[in-house]
Amino acid sequence: MFAVVRTGGKQYRVAAGDKIVVEKLAGAAGDTVTLDDVLLAGEGADLKDTKGLTVSAEIIAQAKADKVIVFKKRRRHNYRRKNGHRQNHTILRIVAIGGDKPKKAATKKAEAAEAAPAAEA
Repeated sequence: MFAVVRTGGKQYRVAAGDKIVVEKLAGAAGDTVTLDDVLLAGEGADLKDTKGLTVSAEIIAQAKADKVIVFKKRRRHNYRRKNGHRQNHTILRIVAIGGDKPKKAATKKAEAAEAAPAAEA
């Protein structure tokens, strides 16, 4: 299943497990973010209704983009200005699309607890 979401003034086509780089969002690494502005969703050629549909994502990191050099010059006026800029961005991992709950990896203790009653029966 895929979805097209809008965040930071840009649109991204995402599926579960994808990693995307978006404009800076509030939160720390490991936090879960919900993207509410879903423009399109579907599976293959079939499209779904996007009313109330959300996309869950996990913040992997808060980072900065590569430096962009801004250089201004006016000929014959001895005017030169050099400036640099690094844009902040957030790296997201898409966990789930729609009402699907994010699947957590089962721990060994939980697996052993589930297997023990089955073995006794």
